[in-house]
Amino acid sequence: MNTMLRKSVLGIAGLAFTGGVFAGPIAAHADAAPVHSTKPVAVSVQGAQSKIDLNDEQTANAKAIIAATKKAGLPERAAVISIATSLQESKLENLGHLGDRNDHDSLGLFQQRPSSGWGTPEQITNPEYSTLAFLKGLKQVDGWQDMPLTEAAQTVQVSAYPDAYAQWEQQAADIVAHNWNS
Repeated sequence: MNTMLRKSVLGIAGLAFTGGVFAGPIAAHADAAPVHSTKPVAVSVQGAQSKIDLNDEQTANAKAIIAATKKAGLPERAAVISIATSLQESKLENLGHLGDRNDHDSLGLFQQRPSSGWGTPEQITNPEYSTLAFLKGLKQVDGWQDMPLTEAAQTVQVSAYPDAYAQWEQQAADIVAHNWNS
């Protein structure tokens, strides 16, 4: 690998680590008063959309994200951002250690990293905990309610693929619309 490419890769990795350290919530469980939103579930779907068929486990994980969002007192839009993020990061599968296929020590629905302060491996492979941790990070993003989904998700996740979250917005909005009141 040439020196410039190596420096670029290391710089991106350093930014991702730093972002995770500062944005990675340590205490995800905070009681909050319910928030009611008048905003539509999908604010503005951007670009080509992806869709996958969900199995029972993936559907249960989506429902767990919705339940945790309600527990945090956040509106449907937060659930849409959370589910779209999980669709991108893990296809709504609660991933454990993947060996050589794993991105560092990333685990769970959101591919959160214990080394970045998101919690222990046991915590971040718990769907409720990992969702509350993600939502805690989302609440720290000024104006997240009004920004494009991919920008809100990227600000929390600090991904090497910052625009990838947008492709899941419609499916995430459909999942939330179908399950929010059930």
